[in-house]
Amino acid sequence: MFSFDNTEIAFSDKTNKQLRKAYWMFWMVKSPWIAKTGSWLLTLANHLRFPLNWALKNTVFEHFCGGETLEECHESIEKLGKYNIKAVLDYAAEGRETEKEFDEARDRIIASIELSGNNDNIGFAVFKITGIARFRLLEKINGDYILSDAEKQELARIKARAEQICKKAAEIGVSVMIDAEESWIQNSIDNLVEELMQKYNTTKPVVFHTLQMYRIDKLYYLKKLTSDALEKNYIPGFKIVRGAYMEKERARAMKKGYASPIHPNKASTDAAFDDAVRFCIENIENIAVCIGSHNENSNMEAAFIIDINELDKNHPRIHFSQLKGMSDHISYNLAKEGYNVSKYVPYGPLRLVMPYLIRRAEENTSVAGQTGRELFLIRKELKRRKQKKTS
Repeated sequence: MFSFDNTEIAFSDKTNKQLRKAYWMFWMVKSPWIAKTGSWLLTLANHLRFPLNWALKNTVFEHFCGGETLEECHESIEKLGKYNIKAVLDYAAEGRETEKEFDEARDRIIASIELSGNNDNIGFAVFKITGIARFRLLEKINGDYILSDAEKQELARIKARAEQICKKAAEIGVSVMIDAEESWIQNSIDNLVEELMQKYNTTKPVVFHTLQMYRIDKLYYLKKLTSDALEKNYIPGFKIVRGAYMEKERARAMKKGYASPIHPNKASTDAAFDDAVRFCIENIENIAVCIGSHNENSNMEAAFIIDINELDKNHPRIHFSQLKGMSDHISYNLAKEGYNVSKYVPYGPLRLVMPYLIRRAEENTSVAGQTGRELFLIRKELKRRKQKKTS
C-alpha cells in the first residue's frame, strides 16, 4: 500500500510563498483562544458590516475558497485538474432569510451545475437545504408542528427549488450532493432527500445524501435506507462524513435536557464512520459513495477495503473528498495512486461566506491534531525543498 507521507506530491502545486502563508494561518488557529477570539471578532465585524476584504481576501478566504464568483473559481478548478483532482463547487453563502435570496441561491447552484456539465475537472455540485429554505420552517417541520397555509406554500416553494436543482443535474448528467445539517432540522431534510433520490436515482446516482456518522442513529439509517432503495429500485448515493456540528449539538442537548444524538467520544464516531464506509464499498453494486474525511486512517482503510474486494481504484461509484485548503497530503497522494478524488471549492461573496470560514477555523482548533498535522507537513516540505536546493 502507499502512504500519505509524500509532501512533494502533497504540495506540488504550492510555491514556497504559499506554503509560508498557509503555515502562518494554521499557526494562528492552533491556539483555541486566538481561534475563538478571532471567530467572535469576525462574527461581530460581519454583523456590523465592517470592511473585511483587506484582512481576509488574500489570506483565509484565498486558502479555503475558490473566489467570490464562479468565474473566480476557474483558477482553482484548473489547478486541481492538473493533478487529477475534481472540484466540487459549493455556493457557501449563508444567513439568507428571504424568498428572493433563496431563489438567487437556487440560480447560483444551477449555474454551478451547468458549468460542471461543460468542464471535466468538476466532479459534483453541492448545496445545503438551508441555502434555499428558512431554518425556522425546517425546524417546525422537524418537530411535526402543524403548518399554516402560508407555511405550506413556503414548503412547496422549497421543494420546487430542490426539484429544479436535481432535475437540472439529471439532465446534464452531474451528481449533486446535499449536505447534512443540525439534528433538529435533519429529519425534514432526510425526508426531502429521500424523495429526490427515489425520483432521480433510478438508473444512476444523481442525488447524494450526506450522513454524519457522529450521529448515533446513522449507521442503522444507512442500512435501512439501502434496503428500502433496493425494494423501490433506485440507487442511493451517500456522502459519508463524521459531522460538523459536534459542539453545537452537545450544547443544545445539555441546555434542553435531552440525550445527545451524537456518539460520546471520537473512538465510537470513528468506528461508525469506518463501518459505514465498509458497508458502502462491500455493497457497491447497489450504492454509490463519497468518502468525506480528513482522517488518514479512515482513508487508508477505505483504500484497503477497495483492494481486498478486488475493485478498481477508480471505480465510478467510489469517490474520496476533502475540503480545499485542508489535508492536501491525503487528496494529492490518493489522486496520484489513481483513486477518484475531489476537493470542495466553496465560493460566494466574502461577507456571506464568513460563517463557513469561521467553522473552518473552529474545526481546525477542535479536531485533535488537525492543525498540528498541517503545520508539521508544511515544515517538512519546506525543509525538503531547502535541502534539495542546497544539495
